[in-house]
Amino acid sequence: MDPADLKQIERLSDLIRHHEHLYYALDRPEISDREYDRLIKNLETLEARHPEGILPDSPTQRVGGKADDKFPPITHRQAMLSLDNTYSLEELKAFHQRVLKGLEVDEVEYVAEPKIDGLGVALIYEDGSFMKGATRGDGKTGEDITANLKTIRSIPLRLKLEKFSKGIFEVRGEVYMDREAFWELNAGREKNGDPPFANPRNAAAGTVRLLDPSITATRPLDIWVYSLGHCDEPVPETHFESLELIRALGFRVNPETCLCKTFDDVFEQVETWKSKRSDMAYDVDGLVFKLNSLKSQAQLGRTAKHPRWAVAYKFEAEQAETRVLDIVVQVGRTGAITPVAELEPVLLSGSTVRRATLHNEDEIARLDVRVGDRVQIEKAGEIIPKVIAVLDKDKNRGNPVFTMPTRCPECKTKLRREEGEAVLRCENFNCPGQLKERLLHFGSRNAMDIDHLGDAVVAQLIGQCEVKRFSDLYNLKLEQVQNLERLGEKSGENLLSAIEKSKHAGLPRFIFGLGIRHVGQRVAQVLALTFGSMEKLATATPEELQAVEEIGPKIAQSLAEFFLREDNRNEVKRLAEFGVKPTEEMKNIAGRLSGKQLVLTGTLTTMTREEAKQKIQQAGGRVTSSVSAKTDYVVTGADPGSKAKKADKLGVPLINEDELLALLKDSLEE
Repeated sequence: MDPADLKQIERLSDLIRHHEHLYYALDRPEISDREYDRLIKNLETLEARHPEGILPDSPTQRVGGKADDKFPPITHRQAMLSLDNTYSLEELKAFHQRVLKGLEVDEVEYVAEPKIDGLGVALIYEDGSFMKGATRGDGKTGEDITANLKTIRSIPLRLKLEKFSKGIFEVRGEVYMDREAFWELNAGREKNGDPPFANPRNAAAGTVRLLDPSITATRPLDIWVYSLGHCDEPVPETHFESLELIRALGFRVNPETCLCKTFDDVFEQVETWKSKRSDMAYDVDGLVFKLNSLKSQAQLGRTAKHPRWAVAYKFEAEQAETRVLDIVVQVGRTGAITPVAELEPVLLSGSTVRRATLHNEDEIARLDVRVGDRVQIEKAGEIIPKVIAVLDKDKNRGNPVFTMPTRCPECKTKLRREEGEAVLRCENFNCPGQLKERLLHFGSRNAMDIDHLGDAVVAQLIGQCEVKRFSDLYNLKLEQVQNLERLGEKSGENLLSAIEKSKHAGLPRFIFGLGIRHVGQRVAQVLALTFGSMEKLATATPEELQAVEEIGPKIAQSLAEFFLREDNRNEVKRLAEFGVKPTEEMKNIAGRLSGKQLVLTGTLTTMTREEAKQKIQQAGGRVTSSVSAKTDYVVTGADPGSKAKKADKLGVPLINEDELLALLKDSLEE
C-alpha cells in the first residue's frame, strides 16, 4: 500500500472523528453537513482502493457486517448491577443514614444524575479502539450488540486520550431516544402501516436489539455515558472526576450531572427536578445519587442485586387529563375480561396514550366512569395507563352507565365470576381472544422457550397460518413461515428449529406453558416431580392433587377443571402425537432437604442463583425470597446482605455454598 495513501486515510479518519465528536457529543459543529459528507466520501474512495488499510475503528465502519440471527453472550468483567429504588424523601434519607452508618462518618458527597429511561449498555475498548458492546442482561452476562452500537454516532470508535491507548477501558451508559425523534419515528411507521412503538424506551431498546444493524442505523439513537467499568489504567479517586475523564475521552456525559456536597443539596436536586423534568428533550423518570468517593463505594460494596453506595429516586407517576370516547372489553390469556377506556389521544410520560385500563367491573362502579367523561389518567409504574378519577362528575351524567357483558365478546361463551373475585372470565380454553396471549406464554422463556416466537410472528401465525392451538405450532411447514413478514427462509428455519427443540423442554416447563390458572413455575415443578407424566397428572383426582405438599384447594380445583374439559385433554393428546410427551423422573425424596424452606442471599461461585434454586427444588426443598421463622436454612454467598442478619436474629441456621452442595448431594443420593 502506498504510504502516502495510508497517511491520507489516517488523516481523514482523525479529522472525521474530530467533527463527529463536535457534532454528536458536544452539539457544536464546525462544518456543514455537505462538507462532512464530502470527507466521508473521500475516505470511502481511499478505502475502496486499499481495503487492506480499513481499520475496525474507521468512521466508515459504523454500519458494517451482515444481519445476524442471534446475539452471542458477553460476560461482564464487573457485574452491571441494577439500582435499588426509593419513592419518597423519607426512603432517600434512610438510604443516606445507611451510608453514613456503613462508613462511620457524619457527612458524604454524592453525585446527582438524571435517570434516563433507556437501555443500559457496556462499551469495551481495547488499545483505545471500540471493540465490544453489550446489554446489561442478567448483570453477569449480556448480549453482544457491537454492530448496532457502532451505528450510534455519539459513541467514539477511538478514545481521544493517548494514555488509554493500551489495555482494556470500559464505560457504562444508557442508550435512549429523545421525544422529538421518537415522534418522528412513529409518524413514519404509522405512514408505512407499521405498528407504532409504545414509548421512547421501547423504541430504543427494540432498535438496539435488531438483528440487522443497517436498520438500526436509520433510527435516531443516542447515549449518555454515566460511569467507568473495568479499566487497566489508574482512574480518578472520585466518581465526579471519573465523569470528567469520560468526557475528555470523547463520550457524552449528561451536563445536568452535578456534585452534591451535603445531603441538603440532594433534597434541593429532588425539588428542582420535579418541575424541570418536563422541560427536558428526553424522558427522565428519576434521579440517581451515587457516593462520590470511589474508595467509599468499594468499602460499602454491594448486595446480590444492588450497590449499597447508589440509589435511584423515582418520581411520582405523571398524570394527564383527557376524555373517554368509548369503553370496550378485551380478553386476556387466562380468560380475564378487562374493561378498557378508549381515549382522546394525550401525551403522558413521553408517549401518546389512546387507551387506559379500568381493571374490572367493581372499579368502573367505584369511579362511575362513563363514555364522554373527562378523566385523569396516570401510568402505573410508568408503563400501564390507568384511569384514576372522573373530573366534573356533575357534567355529562346523562350518558348511560356502562355494564359488563354477560358473554365473551370473542367466542360468546357465558362469562363467569368466581365468588370472592372481581374479574369476569371466559372459560373456553380455545377462545380466539385468548389465543395470542396463550401462544406467547407457551413459547416464553420460562415455559417452552421457543426463540423467535414474538408478538408479531404469533399474530401472523394466527392470521395467515391458521394456528388455532399449541399443537398447530408443531405442524408448521417451512413454506408457510418463510413467507411471513420479516422472516424469510433462514429465519423461518430458525423458528421451526426452535419449535422442534421445545419438544424436549421438560415436563415442568410444559405444565407451566399450558397456562392453567394458579399454576406457576414452582407449582409446575412440584407437579412434575410428583406425577412424572401428563397422563398421570391429567387423571389425578382433586383429592390426590390436594394431598401433594404446596397444592392447596384452589390449585387442585383449577387443575381438575382444566382436565375435565374434553378439548383440553384432546389438545394434550395432540401435542403428544407430535412428540411433545415430556416426563420427569419421579423422586421418592427423603433426603435432608425434603420439605425444607431455604433462602438464598449473596453471590454464589459454583452456580447461579437460578441453578441453585432448581437443584434445591429437585431435592424436594423450596426457595423463598424472605427470611421468616419458617425458614430452615439461609444460604450465604459473597456479600450476603440483610437477610443473613435477619436469619441470625431469628435463630435460622446460616450455611455456606459448600454446605448447601453437601446437603444437595445427600438429598439426591438417599
